Amino acid sequence: MGATVDWLRTTTPGLLVLCGLAIAVLLFAIIKVKLEPFIALLLTGLGLALVAGLPVSKIVGTAIKSGDSLLETGFGGILGHIAVIIGLGTVLGAILERSGGADVLTGKLLGIFGEKGAPVAMGLLGLIFGIPVFFDIGIFVLAPLIYVAAKRGGRSLVLYAMPMLAGLSMTHAFLPPHPGPVALGGLLGVSLGWLIIMGFICGIPGFIAAGIVWGTYIGKRVQVEVPVEFLVRPEAEPAAKREGPGTATDPESVRTETRPPAVGLIGGIIAIPLVLILGATFGSQWLDKDSKLLQVLTFLGTPAVALLIAVLVAFYLLGVRRGSSVQELSTLTAESLKPVGMLLLVVGAGAFFGKVISATGIGTALADTMSAAGLPVIVLAYIISCGLRIAQGSATVAIVTTGGIVAPLVIGHGYSQMAIALIAMAIAAGSIILSHVNDGGFWIISKYFNLTVKQTLQTWTVLETVLSVVSFAVAAVLFAIVS
Repeated sequence: MGATVDWLRTTTPGLLVLCGLAIAVLLFAIIKVKLEPFIALLLTGLGLALVAGLPVSKIVGTAIKSGDSLLETGFGGILGHIAVIIGLGTVLGAILERSGGADVLTGKLLGIFGEKGAPVAMGLLGLIFGIPVFFDIGIFVLAPLIYVAAKRGGRSLVLYAMPMLAGLSMTHAFLPPHPGPVALGGLLGVSLGWLIIMGFICGIPGFIAAGIVWGTYIGKRVQVEVPVEFLVRPEAEPAAKREGPGTATDPESVRTETRPPAVGLIGGIIAIPLVLILGATFGSQWLDKDSKLLQVLTFLGTPAVALLIAVLVAFYLLGVRRGSSVQELSTLTAESLKPVGMLLLVVGAGAFFGKVISATGIGTALADTMSAAGLPVIVLAYIISCGLRIAQGSATVAIVTTGGIVAPLVIGHGYSQMAIALIAMAIAAGSIILSHVNDGGFWIISKYFNLTVKQTLQTWTVLETVLSVVSFAVAAVLFAIVS
């Protein structure tokens, strides 16, 4: 018995078995037992940590200090980043939707592409918005538009959400200024210009295959309705049923003007956080680190600050200036934030579960084993990145860790900048494969788009895998040609 336990805790095959069993137990608890994902993630994470032999002090801390424990850093690490962003993004989406702005913008897109081309429109929206913003921020800002498009189109929410998610995921993994590709530029000694060029060349085919082809296919087969609470402004009710202006049940509480807002105004408000974040990103590359302008850009371009500015502008231009009172806007804010609590708990628990898996050492053991396998460098880079992604859930961690492992095999071996950029694309492709229960993004998508765990695996997990495989295939073919 003792030898078996040691094998599970100290060998790569044993750790693989242990983590695989933990994930299987988690899926069983959620899918079959119907246990709430927050509770299931917490229980499974704690159980895995104990079975893996992690010290109790590392898992939960001590009676005096617990700030460095896996439990608190797992929850706090992700929630410290996304809690404010989720809150502000939700409020911004609520005022855009309640004012009629989301209807106007979505109507414009549908007018250009038509009802049949609506998924393509949503995909392009994700692709364009995903360049300057992080993946999760893009979801928070664009989700209300997806809700409205699905409601108006009368088709599954999946059909509209998957193309948008593919666009956001592709840009996050393959293109600077996102942290993973930027880190690869430094680790592998390749210019950001080549990364951008190869990112588009390798990523666009993957986006089309995953977002448009797969998204359209699965969107017709997995039917998901848009819950009423996702649309802050309910469907029109008879006047006799309304409880009066300014109340939470009044559909017109923040739409006192019958004239809808201009498309340009809505686009400008949505662009505010994107422009501010982009300004901070490129300012950090072009300006001296002691520059006062850089400090201003960094402050304004912090996602939470950028979104707060956008919310305040939206409150004034779409609320106060159109006849709403501050009290009505406060009611709207409180109403829109009601569903956020459980979302934050599930995402935090998912991050804790991923943190425990990472602490078992499975990622490091797997990478060390594969690096000695003698595979072609681009295949090796992809496999290591895939293994790290599957083991611990974070795309950025998989990219950075794989870049560090592969760098000695790349630098000084005569590869051209284009060839190195293609190796970087292979790493990026591997970092997004098979998103599952140890990925915080998995739970964000599940909750934001009203998907069960099974449906999220059927749709989002497969989408990420298609995006990964197709993009790697393009990179591998080009590498074989140029190397």
